[in-house]
Amino acid sequence: MGLRVGGVPCNGGEVTIHSLSLIAISLLCCGCGRLSVVAEDKGCVWVAESGRGGKVFLCGTIHLLRESDYPLPAAYEVAYAAAEELVFELPPGASESPELSRRMQELGMLPADAALQKQLPAEEWKRVSDWATRRGVDPAVMDRMRPWYASLLMVATEYAALGAAADRGVDQFFEERAKKDGKAGSGLETVEQQLALFSGMTGEQEREVLEQTLAEMASVEAEYENMIRAWKQGDLEALQALLFREAERYPDLMDSFLNARNRAWVPVLAK
Repeated sequence: MGLRVGGVPCNGGEVTIHSLSLIAISLLCCGCGRLSVVAEDKGCVWVAESGRGGKVFLCGTIHLLRESDYPLPAAYEVAYAAAEELVFELPPGASESPELSRRMQELGMLPADAALQKQLPAEEWKRVSDWATRRGVDPAVMDRMRPWYASLLMVATEYAALGAAADRGVDQFFEERAKKDGKAGSGLETVEQQLALFSGMTGEQEREVLEQTLAEMASVEAEYENMIRAWKQGDLEALQALLFREAERYPDLMDSFLNARNRAWVPVLAK
């Protein structure tokens, strides 16, 4: 699947554009050692050490999971047990703010004199409308959304149909654990920074995101199963093939949603 931002809510639930941030933290770990755990599922966990006693566990996560996806690979439990502080994409509790839902809708809805179908080729709007009817969503509601917001709703709805939810995601799972255990937590980004990734897109980029989402609707279930399997097994070649197969088609989106964010995270984690 294509691009992803974690922690962004839509209609009260966390949604994502596809899957790239699954390995966003993993990409920071060139030269790091893999955490050695004897288990069938290795997961995507690395250890970075400073040479001066500092140590960081780098954990590739998936933001929406099903109950059946637990327990997690043992490496995640090892990393959590050894960690003094947990660093997430967003600060703990940030995604639960009522203000966030209001802000999301404020940015995601079109002006009163605009309509989504006027921004899309007729065939593409028909695909959006057909999807909405099939999923019990009023096409008139979709018509009020910006392309990126419509894409988020579509992805969230499809994952929900598979039983995948934000409150079962890896980040939420460990955020709740850390709160109970009294472990410190912080975030690499703010909610406004993540929302700006979407609201700052050009019209062409927004349409590219929606186009990509529509292309993936028929294969969401199979792709999700393959992604979960590869992630749990630590199969990086399979993840690379799944997550980056269309990367060359969307270089600007790749840079803003993945590369630039990774570059910004490096100095924070290096400390």
